[in-house]
Amino acid sequence: MDTQNLLFSLFCFFLLSLFSGQQQIVEGSRVSPFAFRPQKLFVFGDSYADTGNNRKALASSWKFPYGITFPGKPAGRFSDGRVLTDYVAGYLGIKTPIPYRWRKELAGRLKYGVNFAYGGTGVFDTLVQEPNMTTQIDFFQQLLNDSVYTKRGLKTSVALVSVAGNDYSAYIARNGSAAGFPAFIGSVVSQLTVNLKRIHGLGVRKIAVSALQPLGCLPQSTAQFSFEQCNATENTLVNLHNQLLVQAVNNLNKQTNSTSFIVLDLYDAFWTVFNQKEAHQVSPTFENPFQPCCVGVTAGFSCGSVDEHGVKKYTLCSNPKSTFFWDTVHPTQEGWQAVYSTPAFQNSLKQL
Repeated sequence: MDTQNLLFSLFCFFLLSLFSGQQQIVEGSRVSPFAFRPQKLFVFGDSYADTGNNRKALASSWKFPYGITFPGKPAGRFSDGRVLTDYVAGYLGIKTPIPYRWRKELAGRLKYGVNFAYGGTGVFDTLVQEPNMTTQIDFFQQLLNDSVYTKRGLKTSVALVSVAGNDYSAYIARNGSAAGFPAFIGSVVSQLTVNLKRIHGLGVRKIAVSALQPLGCLPQSTAQFSFEQCNATENTLVNLHNQLLVQAVNNLNKQTNSTSFIVLDLYDAFWTVFNQKEAHQVSPTFENPFQPCCVGVTAGFSCGSVDEHGVKKYTLCSNPKSTFFWDTVHPTQEGWQAVYSTPAFQNSLKQL
C-alpha cells in the first residue's frame, strides 16, 4: 500500500471510530409498531439536531468539554453527549445518520440516511455563515439527482426537522427589539411550511418537525433571574409560533390527504421536566433545571472558550448528569433523555 492510500485508510478509520458510537440505539429507546419499517433518517435544521456538520474552526461543538459524556471527546454535537437526532434515530430503531460533511468518507453509512443540520442556522439566514434550511434541502435534492437515493427507497424514510429559534435570535440582534415580531413569526412558519412540503414532495414518507421549546426558559434568558424563573414574554411569542405551526401541519395533512406530517412537542416535553421542580417534586437529577453545567466566566466568553494563552475561560459542573442544560442554550445528554422520556414526546413519536 502506498503512502497516499495508507493516509486515506487511516483517515477513514479515524472517522469510523468517531462515529462508531452512534450505531447503538440510545438507552431507553424502543422500536415501535410502524405501518412501515423505517430504514433511513434525514435530518434538517440546527444545533439541536446537528451531529458534526459545522466547521471545526468556527463551532464550539468541536471544542473541549463538548462531547465528554459521549463519545468521550468533542465530535460536533452541541452537548456533552447525545442530542435530539440520536434519540429519534434510536426510537426508529436505526443508526444515527452521518453528517453531510462526511458523506464521501463514510459512504457506506449513507444507507441509514444523512444529517444535513448545521448548528446556528434557521429557516432563513441567521448570524452564522452556514447553510440555511433551504440550502440543506438543496443538498438532499442533489443526492437524489445523483441517484444516491431512489424514490422507491425513500418510501421507508423519515425526516426530522429541527427549529430551535435561531431565526428569532437573529431578528432580535438585527432589530434590537421584538417590535414586529408577530409578523416575522408568521413569515418563519410560512417558509417552514414550504420546506416541509418540499421534503415530502421529494419522496420522504414521514416528516417530524419540532415545536419550539420554551425559549424564555433557556439559561441565556433565565440568567437575569438568577436561573430561578423563565421569561414569560419570550414564551408568549413561542406559543404563537407553535400555534401557527400546528395549524400549518394540519393543513399539510389535509392537502396531502395523509398523516405524513407530525409535530414533536418539545414545548410540553421541556415543561414537564421543568415542572418537577415547580411542583416540589425535585428530581435528584435536576435540582435546578435552569442552571447550566458549562458557562463562560465573564461576558464575551462561553463554554469551551480559552484566552490567547490557552487558559480556559469557562466553568464546568462536576457532573453533567445533574443538570438539564449543558450550556446557555443546549440540553445535556441527560436533559435530552429526560425530554425523550416524557409522555408529550413519546406521544408525538407514536404518530410516526
